[in-house]
Amino acid sequence: MKHLVVLTGAGMSAESGIKTFRDSGGLWEEYDVMEVASYEGWLRNKELVLKFYNERRRQLEKCEPNEGHKGLAKLQEHFDMDIITQNVDNLHERAGSKKVLHLHGELTKARSTADENYIADIGYRDILPGDCCPRGAQLRPHIVWFGEPVPMIEEAAMLCSKSDIFCIIGTSLNVYPAAGLIHHVPLHVPVFVIDPNPVPVASGHRVEFIRTGASEGVRRLTEKLLSMKQ
Repeated sequence: MKHLVVLTGAGMSAESGIKTFRDSGGLWEEYDVMEVASYEGWLRNKELVLKFYNERRRQLEKCEPNEGHKGLAKLQEHFDMDIITQNVDNLHERAGSKKVLHLHGELTKARSTADENYIADIGYRDILPGDCCPRGAQLRPHIVWFGEPVPMIEEAAMLCSKSDIFCIIGTSLNVYPAAGLIHHVPLHVPVFVIDPNPVPVASGHRVEFIRTGASEGVRRLTEKLLSMKQ
């Protein structure tokens, strides 16, 4: 089987009702993103940050995978497939995708503020002030905030370097280091970009653009990829 690697961003989950802070000029669900998605914001107001992610978790519980998520899961029948996502939701997994690498963390997990290796699956439950790890340190959302290192980026780069087909869905390629992953894809590998908006891909690759949303875009991508196999 050929190795298909898919990089997804906020546009992947937009049809499921999950917004990105870029939808409203730097506000994320009416919050200043630096107040709720930076370590400095955490230090200033832990209760606000916990409240914000508790709300996002409750929202996620009510959302469902869209046809784009489901279409990618079906492609596993035809390809050795890895999904690298910038999203913190679990909609790829809920749609049935087996190999999903989360670059920016996972909303349904918490981690210790004293031990970054202590990560707990909390589902859709709230994290409250006073909720602690076994060492007695406050739990925080398992999210990579602005200015923090992205621990999974090296593994993601390795996957990209071993791809036979590479696809980008619903990301503007403006957020680094994720935007730089395209440069780890071998130049002979075909690249597909699914997004209703223009996406600059300055990489030297042969790129085919599918200018539509995730659900319709994955449907068209599937047709193209399966025709390539024949």
